Amino acid sequence: MTDIYLIRHTTPDVAKGICYGQTDLDVTATFEEEVAVIRDCLPPAFATVYSSPLRRCSMLATRLFPDVPVLLREQLMEIHCGEWEMKTWDELPKEEINPWMADFVNIRIPGGESYIDLQSRVGRCWAEVIAAAAVGNSPIAIVAHGGVIRSILAGLTGTPLIDSFKAFSLHYGCVIRIQPAAGGWAHTVLSNPAPPEKEQHKPSSFYTKSHL
Repeated sequence: MTDIYLIRHTTPDVAKGICYGQTDLDVTATFEEEVAVIRDCLPPAFATVYSSPLRRCSMLATRLFPDVPVLLREQLMEIHCGEWEMKTWDELPKEEINPWMADFVNIRIPGGESYIDLQSRVGRCWAEVIAAAAVGNSPIAIVAHGGVIRSILAGLTGTPLIDSFKAFSLHYGCVIRIQPAAGGWAHTVLSNPAPPEKEQHKPSSFYTKSHL
């Protein structure tokens, strides 16, 4: 059984406060700097690379692993934000956002997915990765999104999905190594550089004390 490396994409080119999921965003001018930090955490040789087909992941995958086939998997895409894609979090109707914030694990975004939907489809790809890791000798990489990586880590650690954002603080460009361990898998955070400013993935009102 070989090691698996989970890599979150670099900083996307989108304004803070915008709701994005499967929108195919470009990357920022800091891309090469972030790539260099990620590369320093990785071993020299990989057998296989799996990636979300969204540009912010596939660009990183091909840049990090130019000599390794990159297998694009739609199951590794970020949560589908449906009717909320590319709208500001603060403009979303309260009758839609409030129930979702209270139970984002089970309630679907209008025209999109719930977190359990995401975990279900990611699980199908993870089964493929585990099967490849079981017969391989060189590490495997997964280049994906924050929600995808959290769902994998939640499954490996038995963490409830509702608690996964608090349990796993994953910044852009983070690198996590998954290794076989007695009775399961162990994970190690190899790199998780804090961004200049915090990400925003919910309305600003939910960051106030009344919603903490």
